[in-house]
Amino acid sequence: MMNSRNRVLARLSEAVVRAWYRPKLSPFLIPLLPFSALVAYEARRRLRLFHNQTPDHYPVPVIVVGNITVGGTGKTPLVAELVEQLKGWGYRPGIISRGYGSAVDSTQLVTAQSDPLRCGDEPVMLAGLTGVPVVVDAIRTRAVEFLLANTDCNLIISDDGLQHFRLARQIEIVVVDGQRMFGNGRCLPAGPLREPIERLASVDFIVCNGAPSQPLPEAKKSAGAKGREAVVMTLAPAPLRPVGDAQPEKLQAFAPPEPGDIVYGVAGIGHPERFFQSLRAQGFIVAEQAFPDHHAFSAKDLSFPDQRAVIMTAKDAVKCSAFAESHWWYLPVRANIPDTFWRALFAHLQKCSPSGV
Repeated sequence: MMNSRNRVLARLSEAVVRAWYRPKLSPFLIPLLPFSALVAYEARRRLRLFHNQTPDHYPVPVIVVGNITVGGTGKTPLVAELVEQLKGWGYRPGIISRGYGSAVDSTQLVTAQSDPLRCGDEPVMLAGLTGVPVVVDAIRTRAVEFLLANTDCNLIISDDGLQHFRLARQIEIVVVDGQRMFGNGRCLPAGPLREPIERLASVDFIVCNGAPSQPLPEAKKSAGAKGREAVVMTLAPAPLRPVGDAQPEKLQAFAPPEPGDIVYGVAGIGHPERFFQSLRAQGFIVAEQAFPDHHAFSAKDLSFPDQRAVIMTAKDAVKCSAFAESHWWYLPVRANIPDTFWRALFAHLQKCSPSGV
């Protein structure tokens, strides 16, 4: 289980996030408004400079998948689905990432066997899910150069990096959490926004994870096309898989939990309630165990007083596989996105590289 210090930090973080995502500004956040105004000003200034400059472009298209809020919105499943679609169109994509929480201080090629505590949980998960080259580097331009020099990639996907304006890009895709949306609409630290909401008007595509609870602006008009409305993405759960399934010799045969069972739901992600809701929707009775986003799990964290099944997210599973027990499972998900999005994306890519792939 979490130690007392981590428990206090988790509760403090949860309290702040809850306050951010209330429609009205919480009183204790009011003193932070001057700092939020500075963040918004700086974000607008940096975006204006980015639009006014002519950055060096790479010989391959670059797609940035990001968000304008703090925390998870569903970018990783979208990136994985993008890779599958792009491969079907004949592209050879590679992925770059900062690798949140990673310990690397230079360019690092990531595989499914890499240490998630060193390289970051999401890059390791993406490497396993997609089978394409994944590179971690805080300097994303350096990561792109590594992929171009050492692989045959002819398209780059940046997992996050919307605000990393040193990185030239042809396509920007923003993912929005349909449940939480933009909270109180304030920039950090009084609200959850990295950039003001008007930033959405300048991106190429808006993908809403779940039906939006409030209206969304249209994405920008591009190459004479009509402004594109946001598309809704749903995450479809797949059958449960054992944690540590890459090391089957460590696991004993154990029947997966069934609807109606009481299970421990474990989530160290930006919006754990979404995961718990998905488990309840499948009929499980969930004893919720929420951890901070990108939590570095240990066996003690999952030492519960009984042997009920534990179900966690795929992102958390990569960090727990080394000490997995036979009653631990994870829930894979796949992003479902309307065909209109894929057609528009393919058309946009064709304009970025007229000669094709």
